[in-house]
Amino acid sequence: MRASATERHGAVRIRRAVARDAKRLTRLVTSSRAYEGPYAPMVAGYKVGPDYIEAHAVHVAVDDGGRLLGFYALVLSPPELDLMFVADDAQGRGIGRLLIGHLREEARRAGLAAVRVVAHPPAEGFYRSVGAERTGTVAARPPAVMWDRPDLELTTDGGP
Repeated sequence: MRASATERHGAVRIRRAVARDAKRLTRLVTSSRAYEGPYAPMVAGYKVGPDYIEAHAVHVAVDDGGRLLGFYALVLSPPELDLMFVADDAQGRGIGRLLIGHLREEARRAGLAAVRVVAHPPAEGFYRSVGAERTGTVAARPPAVMWDRPDLELTTDGGP
């Protein structure tokens, strides 16, 4: 399957993001309950622009009505999962696992053996549950990032 093709998993489609998705992606990031309280500065004023979507492998998960359920952004060089968000009301439905499976396929297609994940601390458990292994810690970078973050590696060969 070509990277630009749409992939369907039941009632959920994963497709390449397009410029007109930018506002919805930004809203998903800035409204995420995972970034409330002490984590709020990390996404305050954050914007996913059309230029970002064009420059990176950004894919969205949408339902049959076109509602955005989640997305990820894969940076190919150096290989890193730059962004991954699942809508608050879509969490627990397997959307994150579906996106990780798609990301692995995209990374394999690009010839990558592994992808770095610098995780939001509360998300470390999720990434480990899909097979990522902790490789270290990324130190805080005040004022935007006031906490240390888990540094993980997600191989493209499968996982749980």
